Amino acid sequence: MTALLEVSDLYKTFGSGEAETRVLRGLSLTLAAGEMAALLGPSGSGKSTLLTILGTLMKPTSGRYEMLGRDLVAADDRALTEFRNLHIGFVFQFHNLLPDFTALENVVFPTAVREGRETAEARARGRELLVRMGLEARVDFPSTKLSGGQKQRVAVARALMNRPELVLADEPTGNLDRDSAMQVMELIAEINRDEGTTFLISTHDEKIAGLCRRQVVVGDGLVTG
Repeated sequence: MTALLEVSDLYKTFGSGEAETRVLRGLSLTLAAGEMAALLGPSGSGKSTLLTILGTLMKPTSGRYEMLGRDLVAADDRALTEFRNLHIGFVFQFHNLLPDFTALENVVFPTAVREGRETAEARARGRELLVRMGLEARVDFPSTKLSGGQKQRVAVARALMNRPELVLADEPTGNLDRDSAMQVMELIAEINRDEGTTFLISTHDEKIAGLCRRQVVVGDGLVTG
């Protein structure tokens, strides 16, 4: 399979002197296009730092990160913002929906930011995604009136809005009951299978990890399994 992204010899250090904390210690990882992988490891292992770097929201102290043939360590902030908007989607443990927006407006928001306005094409894409998420009856509902599972499905739809090659999910089912968690994971697996979107899903839940075809284990700032 073709590599979507590669990181090698990745270090990330916070602070300096006596306060210095080295979180990543020469980590290397390759994700193939179309993979659905779980990211596992105890708290403090470096998972969240790795996701933040892979999402181009933070640069490593040193090391190499390439995605789609682009050197993302050398890129400036403007180039990273453009790259992130075009190629990377995010799903968080806390859905982070805009409370004054409807489900559809939340989903369309990434494209509206990119285009500077909300287009008919974007609304059609957003509606299509919400229908696929089983939310056809909730398209125009205020996000505050959705259940927790519905909000997280809206968050998944939003992450897919710009057709990214990579979706990074940080504990996406952590605040959901088991049935809602399984529904979200089934939808993620369906998108992965049908559209070839690559997913890297950070989780502490072994059942969630077991639904992924690959498990990436991080410990003490390195990939250990």
